[in-house]
Amino acid sequence: MLNLKLMLETVAGRYPQKAAIISGERKLSYAELDTAANKVANFLLKIGVRKGDRVAMILTNSPEFVAIYFGAIKAGSIPIPLDVRYKVGELTSIFANCRPRVLVAESLLLTPLISALPGFDFIEHVIELDSQYEGQFLSYREIIATGSPKSVEIPLDPEDIATISYGGGPSNRPRGAALAHSELLAEAIAVGDGFQQTDKDVMMLFALPMYHMFGLGSVVLPSIYRGGTIVIVPGTGRSISSLLEAIEKKRGTIWLGVPYIFSLAINVARREGVKNNLSSLRLCVSAGAALPIEIIRQFKQSYGFTLVDVWGLTESVSHITCPPIDGTWALGSTGKALPGWEIKAVDDAGKDLPTNQSGEIIVRGPMMKGFFNNPQATTEVIRDGWLYTGDLGRIDEDGYLFLTGLKKNMLILKGQNIYPTDIEGVLSTHPKVAKAVVVGIPDKLRGETVGVAIILKEGETATEQEIRRFCQERMADYKAPKHIIFTASLPDYDTAKINKESLQKQILPLFSPESPPQ
Repeated sequence: MLNLKLMLETVAGRYPQKAAIISGERKLSYAELDTAANKVANFLLKIGVRKGDRVAMILTNSPEFVAIYFGAIKAGSIPIPLDVRYKVGELTSIFANCRPRVLVAESLLLTPLISALPGFDFIEHVIELDSQYEGQFLSYREIIATGSPKSVEIPLDPEDIATISYGGGPSNRPRGAALAHSELLAEAIAVGDGFQQTDKDVMMLFALPMYHMFGLGSVVLPSIYRGGTIVIVPGTGRSISSLLEAIEKKRGTIWLGVPYIFSLAINVARREGVKNNLSSLRLCVSAGAALPIEIIRQFKQSYGFTLVDVWGLTESVSHITCPPIDGTWALGSTGKALPGWEIKAVDDAGKDLPTNQSGEIIVRGPMMKGFFNNPQATTEVIRDGWLYTGDLGRIDEDGYLFLTGLKKNMLILKGQNIYPTDIEGVLSTHPKVAKAVVVGIPDKLRGETVGVAIILKEGETATEQEIRRFCQERMADYKAPKHIIFTASLPDYDTAKINKESLQKQILPLFSPESPPQ
């Protein structure tokens, strides 16, 4: 299998009638998925899409997401899955970077963008999933109803860019990881090997979006490569019970999630007990944020499973390390490097550190080609063939990685990366704000929440509600600050040199109830 097109076609030929994706009562077989992807590909070629053109996708988890993704691949174009919570300003910045020729979106998610579409002269075609604006945009339903199922023959090289993912940097200065077919396939193979995945596995997809590389790179692509079944469970962390019911009903075998979701599952077990038969489960995997040892212990007590903690990042497709899934590893470790990857810890000068000494973790393997249309950002993180991750950790004598913190100024809320510069940039446009500094506030359940310390312009007054509403109208809802304080002064620091730990030491005391009034 040299590319993702051949991957799907090979698996569809091997398991034509097997369910590839289940969503509620809907089942899409591998043959049906391949046919739907062909129809999308033929339509894209019909409207003039050429190899290398970008196709932006604003879609939630669904069988259609997978069909459109592979359809764009088959046409030789580059699918760009985007966070469905982005607001117009965030999308404007990303669109300017990748200049998509086609936009595919659900009607509800397209609505806020309609008035802004004339400003994106590079978007020549808009495909609407639900036909709410019938006649105004192209219809996905019509494509599936009338499109050609014939396989297309667009030559795809393993090193062609297959996906651009914008999970690797602030949305106001987009960093889209350009990932080739070879890198996505290498990850699918390595993940499947690490999880000992087979065509008998049923992967549960819950509160983990396909538009993030954890969902796409660790769930969707490995499951399809192995010929397994993906079960999409709608809902959020508030509906853990629906997930447990789905595991029992669909005989789920693998469940991937972020620590926040497993914390909620522990709370449900304590409150209601475990009422469902989960005997089909063989593997529960956490990633996306640091996994406290206490959560591992409590989950084991509640459900009888040992959580496997893995680590990676968008620039590496998805996770890079994985411990033995039989539980024979030291708690607190995210495991060893998967085949094809090298990892090491270095000091601030980039020199290798001894065993068990904490430093920045750098990696080498089937990683991104670079940030799309952003060579400067690429050279900041890729040096001499090594990717500087911005994560801090130590590697023991057996090669196991233990994460110790973050060097980069980023916070993680429920597994979601948030860059303070996004929020600070928005607040800098508020007419009353002179200066704003964002910091992560430690939170036992969520990992971190967003805190912002604000200096108002002379003579101005503002409320927390006013600031929060201003942010919510201009950025994805998860970025909006939960904790807001107004202060007369802020510590001096060099934004170009300060790391997250140093920033928190200087700013966090302002949020403490014991701090003197400013």
